[in-house]
Amino acid sequence: MNIDPREFRDALGNFATGITVVTTLCPDGKPIGVTINSFASVSLEPPLVLFSLKTDSPLSDFFLTQDHFNICILSESQEKVSNLFAGREENKFDQVEWVRGENGCPNLKGVLAILECKRAEAHIGGDHTIFVGEVTRIEMEENGGPLLYYKGGYKTF
Repeated sequence: MNIDPREFRDALGNFATGITVVTTLCPDGKPIGVTINSFASVSLEPPLVLFSLKTDSPLSDFFLTQDHFNICILSESQEKVSNLFAGREENKFDQVEWVRGENGCPNLKGVLAILECKRAEAHIGGDHTIFVGEVTRIEMEENGGPLLYYKGGYKTF
């Protein structure tokens, strides 16, 4: 049975997802980040989360070679941040407020929550790499509701 890719994408669009920016560092210490909505919890004991990134993304190798990454869960007021990190523009971190987390990776300001992670595993799944991280630190802020993605567009709670 052949599944039409457009039909598959439209069907998946019926599932609302939260939007995150996942960050890490280049080998030279430069911060990098990418907008991700393929994020999920995996386990409470130990505390594990996952995100997936297109394997042919130019950022994929950085996440494969770095030991740590951070998940920044965006608030409803951060649509511009989501668009920035989804694009190809350079020097993204010059346009947002951020600090280094305890693991050295960037933590964006104004988010709902930050999960600092140690990379536990990486698996190829179709045209994506699935990164599993063990959460080593949590930071939460009261910044409104979540920024959601539903049926191909942004939604708020």
